Order: sequence, then C-alpha cells, then structure tokens
Amino acid sequence: MNVIFMVSDGFGPTSETFGRTYYQHINKYSYSNITPLDKMFVGQSRTRSHNSLITDSAAGATAFSCTHKTYNYGIAVTPDKRPCATLLEGAHDKGMLTGIVVTSRVTHATPAAFYSHALNRNEEDFIASWLTPNITSKEYDRQVDLLFGGGLCHFIPSYEAKSCRKDDKNLLEDTEFLFINDRTSFDSLNNTGILPVMGLFTPDHMSFEIDRDPKKEPALWEMADKALKILSNSDKNRKGFFLLIEGSRIDMAAHGNDPAAHANDILAYYKTIEVVQKFVNEHPNTLVVSVSDHETGGLALGYQPTKIYPKYIWYPEVVAKVKKSTNKIALEIEEILNSKLTSRGSNDEDDEDDNDTLYDLITNIIYETMGIDDITEEELSYIAESNIGRKTVELANYLAKMESHRAKIAWTTHGHSGVDVNLYAYGKNSKLFRGSKENIEIGRIIENLLELNLEELTKRLFSDYKFPDSSYNITVSEPKFKELHYHYN
Repeated sequence: MNVIFMVSDGFGPTSETFGRTYYQHINKYSYSNITPLDKMFVGQSRTRSHNSLITDSAAGATAFSCTHKTYNYGIAVTPDKRPCATLLEGAHDKGMLTGIVVTSRVTHATPAAFYSHALNRNEEDFIASWLTPNITSKEYDRQVDLLFGGGLCHFIPSYEAKSCRKDDKNLLEDTEFLFINDRTSFDSLNNTGILPVMGLFTPDHMSFEIDRDPKKEPALWEMADKALKILSNSDKNRKGFFLLIEGSRIDMAAHGNDPAAHANDILAYYKTIEVVQKFVNEHPNTLVVSVSDHETGGLALGYQPTKIYPKYIWYPEVVAKVKKSTNKIALEIEEILNSKLTSRGSNDEDDEDDNDTLYDLITNIIYETMGIDDITEEELSYIAESNIGRKTVELANYLAKMESHRAKIAWTTHGHSGVDVNLYAYGKNSKLFRGSKENIEIGRIIENLLELNLEELTKRLFSDYKFPDSSYNITVSEPKFKELHYHYN
C-alpha cells in the first residue's frame, strides 16, 4: 500500500473558498466548477495543540506524524519532551520507501516533524543532522529515501556564502544521498536506480509560486510528479511508499496577508492534487490524505467597515492583476529608497526634484506589479518617506493591506487562528476519514492502515535517547540572502 500525506500549510476553509473563486475567475469557469480539492472533501480536522487553542506548525505536524498532541514549537516530541516515533519512521521500519516534497526549507517545522526530533523548531542545524545516519543509536539509520525542497543553508558550513549554519559542519560531505541543487539536474533525474536522492534547490525557502523562475526552481507539482515516478518505479519498492507533500508557502503568504501570493500557491497546490489524483487512479492500492495543520491569517472575504450598510462584494479581479509577492515588491522598493537616500542633493530644490522623481518611480512600480492605478498621497508618503527605521517586512505588510482593501478582503492576524480546517481523502480506504476528526486521529488511522506500532517503535529507537546539550542555535538568524520571514523570535 502507498500513502501520500499532503499538508496545505495554513490553508483554512476561507482559503478554499478564496482559492476556488480565484480559480474560477482566472479560468473563466462558472460558479458550479469545483476545484480538485473539492472533489476529495470528507470532513474537518480540529487543530488545537497540547498547550494552546491555537497550534503552531510544529505541534500541528507532530499531531499527524506521532499521533500525539505536543506543545507549540515541539518537533516530534511528547509534552514531557521525549522523542515519539513518526509515521515516516514507522513506514521505513516496515520496509517501505519514504519521501518528502516541500516548498519550504526541508528543516522547517512540518517536514521536520516527520523525520527528526527536536525540543524547539528553531534548532534547524540540529534538525538537519537527523538526515545523516547513526546520530542517535545503532538502530537508527537514514529514514528518508527522497527529499525535495529548499533549505541548503542548513547543510553547508558557515564559511560558505549561502550558509545559515552556526558551525563549520558540512552535512553533504559524506552523505549517502545523490545530491542535486539546480533545475537542470532535477530535469535529468532518472526515474529508476537513483535512491536515495536529495534535491535542495534554494538556500532558504523556495520561492512563492507567483515569484518562481521556472528556469531555476521546479514547481511543487513537478517535484511531486517526479517523486511519485521515482518511488513507484524503484527496484527497492517492495512494500509501497510513504510520501509527505507540503504546500508550504500557502502559509507564509497568509502570514504576510498577501492575497496574490496566497492565491497562486493555492493554485499550485491544486495542480499538485491533480497530479496525485492521476497517480492514485493508475495505482489503486494508494491512499491520499490532504489536510491543513492550521489556518493562517484569519482571512475574511468581505471587508467594508463603513457607516453605511455594506455591499456584499469582494473582487478577485484585483488579486488577478498582481504580478509579484508583496515581499519581493517591498525589497525592490527598499532598494530604490536606499539608493535615493545616498544620492540626494545638497539643496532644497534638488530634494524636491528627487522627491517628485521618487514618487513617480513608486507609482509606476505599484501599477506595474500590483495593478493599482489609484494610489493615494497618503500611501505614497508612507512608502517613500517612512523607510528610515522601518523594517522591510512592515513595508510588505503595508503593500499587502493596500491590495487586500481594494479586493475587499481582510485578515485578523499575521499569525494563526484556531478554526477547524478541511479534511480531504481519495483512494483506498478514504471513507475512514469522513467526519470531524481530532488531528491526532488522522495519523492514527494511517498508523492502523499500515499496521504500524509507533509506541513500540518509540521504545525501540529512543528508550535511551537523550537530547544533546543545547549547543545548537535556537533562534532564527537572518540569512545572508534576501527573504522575509515571519518566525523570528
């Protein structure tokens, strides 16, 4: 039996309505046309963690992978901070092939909770080390056969330009994996005889789909398709495979309250769902489950805080005009502002001319990248004149608000919310997932279907395990490359 476990990180029920309407709008479909996900809808997942009504991704993923609730920030550990064996580890122990495909860093919370164990999700240098063999005991070997995503920076020594490690360890030096890190190598991968394989295509997270350069980075659906072909065609595939696929950046776009980035990563997830459904149709001994770990952003379709009675509207056409993520637009604007700041004239007349030119530049950028042709003086003033002491992420948030307000949608938070999320299943035994499920129940159903015993495996692998003294970095450090993050502490 094959199990494909898909996580649409941060994708709440409103995001599905948002994604469906956007999908219909850009394809000129009627309202009756549903998404690939809609066809798989079976129920809901309840998302609270052990210590909070609102979970983070680490605890949310651990609920699926270990079938246990844990505290926010815990990676595949119990509330008393002991490692718990995961579905992926159980599948490996059973003799199944295992794979992970994500658009985040592969050391980020969701993928990490399936192959590693850490007291804090920010210990990404330590989390990366779980992909090297024999770090825990003689019985713990390499668990992952295929790994595609971003996050090269946590695998290479600190003296390299693209590193974000705090030490000089090179985890790729003696790796068992066939290692690739570019689009050409990805396209050239054979479908047989190459396992284990690791592809890390970016130093940090992979790009938002709206920003992705297809000549440099494969899409989520392309990585999923390649993974399915490699795993299913491998001569080592005697007992099936377990594959985790995460639409990671759906969540990160929602953290930034960025409608267009959110929409485009949702569409990328829909395409991935279509790829997976096709595979299941051709391989009926396969189950696919798709679920979110939590909702992000508190998205609302309909924003009209007026004194008069509101109209019942929101505008997907506003979102469709946007060509880049607000993160990328903010970085471009900051670059212009910084260059203007260092080249301003020495008299008032020069400064006035510079301001006029700067306002024109910003107006053009906003129109060309966001399709906004009615930018206000107040908005121009904030963008152009408040950059001193302002973080780039604050500018990105402001641009996202400009876009959201024009589309008549709103967000309640830059974090997560506590709502139930949709649950989808397709293929063999998919009926078992119908109804309202606590998040840990989803993992337990899969554990039973695969005839695993995670409790026994935990005792066998980790009965004597002790986490190392915290010599690892547990704060998220700003990398040596441009990216905006929402998990800094």
